[in-house]
Amino acid sequence: MEKTDKRTDILRAAEKLFAEFGYEGTSTRQISKESGANMAMINYYFGSKEGVFLEIMEDRISGFKSQLNLIADEQIPAKEKLLKVVEQYTNRIFSNVCFHKMMHRELSLTQRPEMFTQIKEAMAQNLNVIENIINSGIKEGHFRPVDVRMSIVSIMGTISMAATSPNKVNPDIDFDIKNDEQRAELEKRLVNHLKDLIITHLTIPKNDKQ
Repeated sequence: MEKTDKRTDILRAAEKLFAEFGYEGTSTRQISKESGANMAMINYYFGSKEGVFLEIMEDRISGFKSQLNLIADEQIPAKEKLLKVVEQYTNRIFSNVCFHKMMHRELSLTQRPEMFTQIKEAMAQNLNVIENIINSGIKEGHFRPVDVRMSIVSIMGTISMAATSPNKVNPDIDFDIKNDEQRAELEKRLVNHLKDLIITHLTIPKNDKQ
């Protein structure tokens, strides 16, 4: 039990440090100090700083995949599934905005292409689940035919932009994304906006229905 807890301590400490200082700005020595684990233990469990980072990323991606699969398997209309996806994805991003910003910054760089290949492949699998939900809605006649990938980018991109650049959508110059109350209010506003956007974008106009 102690070893399992220490492994978890390492991951939690590393995620906090990566979010604050980025990948390059975080060292295994810092992770060791923050987690209370020695360097040998970090190397034993993860092999390197890269191994720690990949473990955190894979855990986040697989966690969202599990949520997506549960939603996809529900016996509810595609529209309700998509709205649930938006709500849960937004919540995941807003639960740790700093890490999300760091993750996208790292994925956009080219210094470590091999390191991120498996991460991007896992993210693509999640994208496919969302794509299948929209396509099933189109096939069943609940959604109008749309450019599915563009629709997904519009939704996910809006979530990412609101989380990483909140001042672009919030007129309050004193807004602080780290403030729990203010962040929760922005998250609620964002989810409501996206639900309206999805319904407007995907619903078949009444005069087009048979």
